[in-house]
Amino acid sequence: MGTGKPVVLLHGFAEDGDIWTYQADFLKDEFKLIIPDIPGSGRSQLVTNADIDTYAEIIKVILDMECLETPLHCIGEITMIGHSMGGYITLAFAEEYPQYLDSFGLFHSSAFADNEEKKATRTKAIDFINDKGPDAFLKTSIPGLFTKTYADENPDSINGLIAKGKNFSAAALVQYYKAMIARPDRTAVLKTFPKPILFIMGEYDNAIPLQSSLQQCYLPIQSNVSLLDQSAHMGMWEEMEKSNQILHQFLMYAKSNPL
Repeated sequence: MGTGKPVVLLHGFAEDGDIWTYQADFLKDEFKLIIPDIPGSGRSQLVTNADIDTYAEIIKVILDMECLETPLHCIGEITMIGHSMGGYITLAFAEEYPQYLDSFGLFHSSAFADNEEKKATRTKAIDFINDKGPDAFLKTSIPGLFTKTYADENPDSINGLIAKGKNFSAAALVQYYKAMIARPDRTAVLKTFPKPILFIMGEYDNAIPLQSSLQQCYLPIQSNVSLLDQSAHMGMWEEMEKSNQILHQFLMYAKSNPL
């Protein structure tokens, strides 16, 4: 949707492109927004045996099609923003196809590979999904992605996200977890990418802890760092207006400072 500088917004685990609704409404008058559903999510069919690199390749195919079918100039002009797992895909894309990007952003995401504790947690989640099903799993996991204050004040939003979780298959969620467990460390991408990189962190984020996020911010040549001090892992909803302004400011900077 929209026209102007191309911007790709990639959703995270157990989400679809609708997670960016507030940001899309805010940005669509100034930017060309491309908001895909990662395979297995939303309206996209599951691709078997996929990993994070597979998803990045699929995003590349989407962008190539957009370049052919619209007056969109892809090479060197795209900003890609990834939330959580979408950030892992963004890093894989930036590693393989840096020439497409003039900047990218990690929204509650990390370039570090999973440590052994995180791998064990994801493995337990896989067992839970296989045993109880995706619906039961998401009912227990989704509320913990938000601050208690937001969850208490916005039960309809939380319940709506849980309801959408019924559309996920166990195979999709398990594949996502296996892909995240297997992904490599990509801090080298942060160190070598010569253009601006945005980091948006949540002070109360248990999925991507703040201290871990801070450790990666000094690695890029050009870092833009923003803290959402009232958010956990879902800042695009928890602090919607602040998130919108952060994204807009970064996108305007990338647009006006081509490299």
